[in-house]
Parts: sequence; structure tokens; C-alpha cells
Amino acid sequence: MGWAGPAAGLALVLASMALLVGRSVLLAPQVHGVGVKSAPATSIIPVDPQLLAPTAPPTPAPLSVDWLAEHGQPSLAITSGSGILVDVDTREVMWARDEHSRRPPASLTKMVTAMVAADLASSFDQQVTVPVDATTLEWDSTFMGLSPGEVVTVRDLMYGIFLISGNDAAETLARAFVPRDRFLQLMNDKAVAIGMHDSHFTNATGLDDPELRASAYDLAIAAATIETRYPAIMAIAGARSQVLPQTPTHKGYALNTFIKLVSTYPGATGLKTGYTDDAGYCLVGTATRGGRHLLVVLLAGDLGLTTDATRLLDYGFSEPQPAPFDPSTIPNV
Repeated sequence: MGWAGPAAGLALVLASMALLVGRSVLLAPQVHGVGVKSAPATSIIPVDPQLLAPTAPPTPAPLSVDWLAEHGQPSLAITSGSGILVDVDTREVMWARDEHSRRPPASLTKMVTAMVAADLASSFDQQVTVPVDATTLEWDSTFMGLSPGEVVTVRDLMYGIFLISGNDAAETLARAFVPRDRFLQLMNDKAVAIGMHDSHFTNATGLDDPELRASAYDLAIAAATIETRYPAIMAIAGARSQVLPQTPTHKGYALNTFIKLVSTYPGATGLKTGYTDDAGYCLVGTATRGGRHLLVVLLAGDLGLTTDATRLLDYGFSEPQPAPFDPSTIPNV
């Protein structure tokens, strides 16, 4: 509608005032009686339905690069294509290379698998029946050696995942509590909830898939979450070996860890290895010394992976523990 002139404008203003007055009268309480004054009109503010909805817990703070920005990093002879060194206690990054590159994570995927399974299980003693589909995997997969119909505990499967990276153990957990598709969705939900933004999971094992990707940064967040929130998983991930005696429901298993770092590095506490053709050699290593906790993630590595991890952990422990960044130390400009 076009502008019709001053008279029309004045009429519009008067009509608006009349509407407001009428609304105020309607909102005013209808009080009757001699000498009783009506209460002043009040505004009615509608409630946003979203304010009544449950509030999701806040996403954990991202890893900090303040210490790294202030101190820089040495030129270490690291051969892995991507990696990161993190002080778990302060969440400070102490070394990084191409840490946000989205790469095939191989069996490091199983860290997220384990967290989701732990969230769903009633306890680590919960018994699970091994389904046929969990044992019919690619011929070159790593296997715990499960047989269809065996009844094992969640704890048994966790040992199978972390010590020998059993794909059959991971797939059993992915089918134990909810439909497999739902489990994979929960893996991606878990990743977002703990602050992993470079990652997407399409299976529970880490077998190569063009859509399965994660970054060293994200996998460091996953490892830090396990170390600080899942002590039962950490206790399993740091074991050098485990014997699961035969029971009436399953055969016996003798498991020895694939994580060479656990046997060779003083203070090593875990955590996970991986390898596929697309991913190369991958490792998440955790270690404790003098009350400090460090973790290292390496992707796209070679057979020198343990040497890379050792150099980075040695460097991290040789430096004073990063202190929280103090903005007051920035000089005035």
C-alpha cells in the first residue's frame, strides 16, 4: 500500500492509540465497589516454549593452545603425518602437526565404541551373547576369536578391544544394547557431546570407509575423556596381558596387548593402536610421571610409531607443567 498523505497518516496514528487504549482496558482487572480503585494494567509476556525444554549439558572446553602459542614447539624428528601432544591435567596442547586434518582413524575409532558401550551397559559384568554378524568380518580383520552364541561379559569384550583390537568384540558391543544403526548414531552423538567436531563414524571398528574420519585433535579429546571419566576402561587399556578362563558359556582366551608403548615406556598407561591400508599406523599413548598425565595421538605413521610417541612424551615431561594462561601477562600496547 502506498503513502496516501498527511491526513491518512494522522488517522492511522489515532487508530493505533485507540487500539492500545482498548487493550489496556481489557487487560485491567474488573473490580467493582465504591471507593475501590482498579489495579494498573499489566503486560502479558508469552513464554518461549524452548525455554521449557530440557537444557543439554555444556560442551567441554576445547583444548587450549595458549601454552603452545607462548612457547612454540621444538623441531623433533617425528615421522607421523599428523599428531598432537596434550597435558591432560591442564588440557594444554604442547606439540601439534596437522592436528585438525580429517584422516582415517583405523581402530582408534574403538575408543568411542567403548565409551558408548560403557554408557549403555548396566555394568561391565553384564553378559552379552555373541551374534553371528559380529564374527563374519573381512578376512584381514583383527579378531578376539569369538564364536557365535558364546556368552561373554562387557569386560571381556573391552579386553578384546583394547589389548588386541578385536573387531568381533567391537561389533558385538555395537549390537548388544540397541540396533547397530542406533549404536553408530550414539557414537556420533557422543563425539559431538565431548567436543569432537572433525569426526564422523560409520562403523564401530575403524575399518576403512570413505565417510569414516577423525582428527588427531578430536582423538586426543576422546582419549582425555576416557582417562578422566572412564577409569574402568583405563584400567583395561593399560593391561599388558589378560587371561579369560574358560567358562560354561565361552572358551578361554589369552590376550596380549598390541600397544608396545605399554611395555617399553616408563609410566605408560595405555591406550590404543590401529592400522589399516588407508590410515597407516596409528596410536594413542598415555603416560603418567610425577603426578602429571600426558597423552599423544599419532596418525598416518609407520613402523617408527612407538619411537615418535616416546620422543613426544619425553619432551612433554621435560617441560614444566603448563600453567593456565594469565591475560594480565600481556603487555599494554
